[in-house]
Amino acid sequence: MKILIVLAHPEPKSMNGALFTTAIETLQAAGHEVKTSNLYAMRFNPVSDSSNFTRLQNATFFKQQLEEMHATETGSFAYDVDQEQEKVEWCDLMIWQFPLWWFSVPGILKGWVDRVFAMGRFYGAGKYYEQGIFSGKKALLSLTTGGEEGAYLKDGFNGDIINMLKPIHRGIFGFTGWSVLHPHIVYGPARLSPEAREAELNKWKKRLLQAVDEQPIEVGTY
Repeated sequence: MKILIVLAHPEPKSMNGALFTTAIETLQAAGHEVKTSNLYAMRFNPVSDSSNFTRLQNATFFKQQLEEMHATETGSFAYDVDQEQEKVEWCDLMIWQFPLWWFSVPGILKGWVDRVFAMGRFYGAGKYYEQGIFSGKKALLSLTTGGEEGAYLKDGFNGDIINMLKPIHRGIFGFTGWSVLHPHIVYGPARLSPEAREAELNKWKKRLLQAVDEQPIEVGTY
């Protein structure tokens, strides 16, 4: 299987960095092809504007979606955007590795989506949800939280984390056709002992080896 892993964490020695490295090593050892986008290490520019394109259809008034459709037709996406789009199109399974920041993804990852998930190339012209361009592909969120698991239950301090992730599961993945796997969550890694940390990494290894055959969750009804 062809797998893309996108990392959005600035510290390589963090739990997110360890989960990222573990995923690469585990999947490659199992015979899968792996490509990565380590966004902070790449110094990926998250600002979505006219720099997404090498030339514009309308240089006097910028409208991003129209320029995305034009770039799809003319092959005029900027090099850094095009390279990321090719990785997404290449993979069968896409994994996002990130810390939950303000109940969502870090800004650099959201900016990656803003620039890379372009109209015309990734969606549009009736290609949405079940008819989406990425129908048949799988997407998996692997994330860490600041608090313990009990804080992210339906009656917990922060509320249900599955519902919290719905804008990503439904609004990004489902919208563009991906089948969504149940998220993999490490709760409160900063408070884990070295032994507990190692246990979490081993749990992740086992999950990765099963993920290619996992059944997706329903993202439209929960």
